[in-house]
Amino acid sequence: MDLVLHTYWRSSAAWRVRTALALKGLPWEAAPHDLRTNEQTAPDYVARNPQGLVPALEVEGAVLTQSLAIIEYLEERFPEPALLPADPLERARVRAFALAIACDIHPVQNLRVLRMLRARGLDQAAVDAWAREVIEGGLEACSRLIADRSGPFCFGDMITLADITLIPQLANARRFGARTDYPRLEAIEAAALAHPAFASARPAAQVDADPA
Repeated sequence: MDLVLHTYWRSSAAWRVRTALALKGLPWEAAPHDLRTNEQTAPDYVARNPQGLVPALEVEGAVLTQSLAIIEYLEERFPEPALLPADPLERARVRAFALAIACDIHPVQNLRVLRMLRARGLDQAAVDAWAREVIEGGLEACSRLIADRSGPFCFGDMITLADITLIPQLANARRFGARTDYPRLEAIEAAALAHPAFASARPAAQVDADPA
């Protein structure tokens, strides 16, 4: 199966999909779009993805958008190794953790929103403070969601969608100088980044990574 991932090396949403593809052992071709120069708004790309966002995955003659929807497709199409627990309650908890990041933290501090804030008169210091406040409040909540869990990953010994969303968000947090000193989250990050799939999905390992 030919898989083409429309991506940007530092996009945390694209990073999630890269991690899922690596965990599933699926080869893919990169179609990079530099978000800093608005390449994702080019007409040929918007024709594929009307939102003009990354990631998008071309598969079986179709184009899938939205990182979690793409990962859910991969989970259903390629069920091993599983990224969601078998138990329905646990699946819901994993999804809730992932959505807390993908819906409540990331969108409010992504590049598009930060540009809008600058366009409305906030200086860079105020924009960065906005991002830090959003991230820190979100990570605090995430740390509480799994406070009663043990094991190397968010929900025990199994790598799940929760870990896939957490690792890019911690990297984003550091870019903005947000606090990340939550022992449980830091331990999960260390365990994840020691895994080859997570290592291969890191921004610096991408073909379009900025050498600087």
